[in-house]
Amino acid sequence: MSGLVTDALTLLDHLSGQDLDESAGHAVGLLALIAGQDVEPADGSDGTDGRWRIARRTAPDRIISTVDPEARHIHKSGQQRDDGYKAHLAVEPETGLFTAITLRPGAGAAHHEAAVAPDLLAAERGPLQILADAAYAAAELRATLTDAGHRLLIKPPALKPAVVGGFTLDDFVIDTSAGTVTCPAGHTVPLAAAAGRYQQRRAAFTGLCAACPLRDRCTTAKTGRIVTIRPHHDLQSAARHQAATGSR
Repeated sequence: MSGLVTDALTLLDHLSGQDLDESAGHAVGLLALIAGQDVEPADGSDGTDGRWRIARRTAPDRIISTVDPEARHIHKSGQQRDDGYKAHLAVEPETGLFTAITLRPGAGAAHHEAAVAPDLLAAERGPLQILADAAYAAAELRATLTDAGHRLLIKPPALKPAVVGGFTLDDFVIDTSAGTVTCPAGHTVPLAAAAGRYQQRRAAFTGLCAACPLRDRCTTAKTGRIVTIRPHHDLQSAARHQAATGSR
């Protein structure tokens, strides 16, 4: 490993500043990416002594093929993993006709279903009834489509309880307008203003959980339950209710 990386870096250093044609420039850039994406300096090394090891991480937007540098790892689930591309389709359900199609690399925020969906619908006119699976259930996309007047039947992602078999977010009464959250035991606490990178709002039940008879079904945190919601919580909550009850 160290020999391969050292050879690549030596070659890149030798070619630095040289006038390369398009093909050679592309090859050099690809070599630079591959040589550095999966390695890190070995223990006790700063990388200048030629000692490297395989990095114990996954490089973002990792290149997996020199023949097809745009191909990416695709993790559909913990069990379903593929390499290559994802095809995104828009289909008119009554006729079965494809109305739009695009092929994107398998990873990256720019190629996520939520980013691709608006392009698939760009040529459509008027409000639509949109059916889609949970891959298209991102809150931002749901808000965008709702604001455009579309009627959505998009399967929302399932909630994971903090305790196996315990309460989920939907067991709390969350009033985003009033800024309050009421837990299953009836305790009401204020919902903080949005903050941080994801503009999350939090409600802390610190001090209220210690003697609560429902604690074992709610949290394992020593300080008590903290409820966290993201923007467009009300839209996602309504979608979960729609999916659970079959209402439209």
